[in-house]
Parts: sequence; structure tokens; C-alpha cells
Amino acid sequence: MAKRFSIRQQTGFTTIACACFFLLYLPIAVLVIFAFNESSSVSDWGGFSLRWFVAAWSNQQVVDASWRSLKIASSAAIIATIAATMAALATTRTRTYRGLTFKYAFINQPLMVPEIVTGVALLIFFAQIKIASGYNGLGYLIAAHTAFCIPFAYLPIRARLENMDLTLERAAADLYATPWKAFRRVTLPLLWPGIIAGLMLAFVISLDDVVITEFVKSGGQDTLPTYMLGQIRRGITPEVNAISTVFLLLSVVIVTLFFFLSRKRD
Repeated sequence: MAKRFSIRQQTGFTTIACACFFLLYLPIAVLVIFAFNESSSVSDWGGFSLRWFVAAWSNQQVVDASWRSLKIASSAAIIATIAATMAALATTRTRTYRGLTFKYAFINQPLMVPEIVTGVALLIFFAQIKIASGYNGLGYLIAAHTAFCIPFAYLPIRARLENMDLTLERAAADLYATPWKAFRRVTLPLLWPGIIAGLMLAFVISLDDVVITEFVKSGGQDTLPTYMLGQIRRGITPEVNAISTVFLLLSVVIVTLFFFLSRKRD
């Protein structure tokens, strides 16, 4: 009897996998280590210190950019998750019909189009609105991030809906529950882990976006990633490492929660 093919059993698989992970995470490890460097250099170790974390916390521009990033990411993630939930319900709780595949593609369009194309399109579109309305607030950034984050929230929510047993929903309908009551009492509690996972994923995507933000933002609307990009252009200091380390920690925590909430359950 022929053995089943397994990539893990191939010669050198473990060595190549370890080398890939080492090369992938080594630069991140170096960044985190030098965030605790006493020296002003990003290449010469001068001893352990929390100096640059204190400097970043004392930098009002960093604080303002951080709060602005959190505000935009939170707003965009909530709006995108609500829209994604409605879209997922509309595309899964229905019979297959002509045009449904097009709707899938349309919802996931931001994933297929390069970010720079989306950024330029939003820049042109919002420029016309700014001229007509005179408004230059954060609403444009929130709208842009929301549009970009919808497919990221949609995918885990749709996956959760597709794997849900319809027996309880049908039983609720048989017991004369209205569609809204069946959704609120049956579908929503079962769907909740997918919604939370989509919300977290959308939040992370919005929090670290640079390309779309650079095209859409107005003066004085730097988010933390765009602020860090500007600092790097002027000169790299361990303060950037410290900010990146905090940013990395926050992303790891959110992605870890996303993993535990979205993984398949028996």
C-alpha cells in the first residue's frame, strides 16, 4: 500500500522551516531588544533601560497620534463589523441565485485591489467632497478605514454563519418567532464569537494602515503609523523602536484573541 504524501516527512523540511521562521522573526527580535537600549544608537548596545519608552510617553505628538489611531480604528472597526454582519447574513441566509458570486467579489474587492489604487481613488473622491462641504475632519479617515476593513470583518463572520447548524433557527421559526426575535435570541448568540473575531481583525488592520491613511489624511491628522514613518525619514532613534514594540504587543494580543475566538469548536 502506497504511503500518503506528507510534506513534513520530506528531507530537510524541519531545517528549512526553522530557517524561514528565524529569518522572519530575527529583525522583529532585534527591534524589540534595541527598544530597551540606553544608547541613542539603534545599532550599538549601551545597556538596559526604559528610557525610550518614557521618552515616547512624554512626547505629546506620540500621545496625540496614538489616541487618534485608537479613535479611528475603534470607530472604523465597529462600523465595518456591523456592515459586514448584515452583508454576511444577506449572502448566507438565502438561496443561491445568479449574481451572488458577484456580490461576494464586490464585498471582498478591497482585498483584491492594491491599497495604493484604493488610496488614490479615495483621495480624488474625498477631495471633491472637501471642496463642496469645507469639512476636513477625521470623518474621511474613518470612512476610508471602514471601507477597507469590511472584508476583513466579513470573512470570519461569514465562515461562522456557514458552519452554524440551522436546526435551532428553524425551530425558532416553527415556534412562531419573528425573524428579528429568532436572530436576537438564536442566531446572534451563536454568531457572537465570529463577530468579535471580525471586530478584532478589522481593528488591527485599521490600526496599522499606512498607505490609505497617507492619501486621505489632512494636515495635523497623523496616526501613529504615519507619525513613525515621518520620524524614520528624519532619523531613526530607539524611540521608534519603543513605539513599535508597544504596537507589536498590542497587535499580538488582539490577534491571539482573534485566533482563540475564531478557531473551530466541536
